[in-house]
Amino acid sequence: MVSRILILLAGSCIFLWGQAKRSILIITDAEGVAGICRQEQVEPTNPELRQLLTAEVNAAVDGFFEGGATEVIVWDGHDGSRTLSAATIHPRARLMIGAAGVTATFERKYDGLAFLGQHSRANVRRGIMAHSYSSLGIQNMLMNGKPVGEIETRAALAGWFGTPVIFLSGDTAAVEEIRSIVPGVEAADVKEGLGRYSCISLSAAAARDLIRERARAAMSRIGRIKPYRIEGPVTFQIEHTTRNSLPIDAGLAPGSKVIDDRTIRYEGKDFLEAWTRARAF
Repeated sequence: MVSRILILLAGSCIFLWGQAKRSILIITDAEGVAGICRQEQVEPTNPELRQLLTAEVNAAVDGFFEGGATEVIVWDGHDGSRTLSAATIHPRARLMIGAAGVTATFERKYDGLAFLGQHSRANVRRGIMAHSYSSLGIQNMLMNGKPVGEIETRAALAGWFGTPVIFLSGDTAAVEEIRSIVPGVEAADVKEGLGRYSCISLSAAAARDLIRERARAAMSRIGRIKPYRIEGPVTFQIEHTTRNSLPIDAGLAPGSKVIDDRTIRYEGKDFLEAWTRARAF
């Protein structure tokens, strides 16, 4: 009997040792959550937002673990990292709170990046509360002359460190945006935008079921989806809103050039250098 137990224990250890590590980073937002369509709903202290977002996060975490993930880290990425709580987050997940820095911790070499509750970039028709990082501070953001927002810049940042985007949940506009740069991504389209503050949304329960299913399927995409990587010199041009003139010393920043009173361009020899310069100011 003792020998049989030892054999079983040894076999279990070999299985665990042979199991590939699969680490997933989830970046959360608010505007792409099912049932969220009005500006007042995205306040981080709004109890409805907290309930709906947490439930979608936990559904995604379930799906990733069911699909073979061994670690899931959730970054509370909405409005100062004040929306999610360790008291209600999935017990198997780990919660990142606060600023993640210029690299967003991608140097940890995650196996996959997931966006949850994501909105589209600024100026997209029928994008629900669409914006690029700051709806109050930034009018437009261009990368190598192309309009971009959180989706494409974070996908490129992840790709710089070799991490592919495998999943996104959000509104139709956000899903279309990620599919334009990562065709094989798994996506959960939880609502259709009619206008900036109008939408047709799935129920919370239906959205959770869809997110769980697509997150589980996304795990099979690891190794099949290539990281989204921007090669060569890169420029970021940021046009601020009419209430945000550039400071008088803006042009002194490394690699920067003032275009007009509200617009500045940052240049770098590669994506990471340009991104670091743009995000530092």
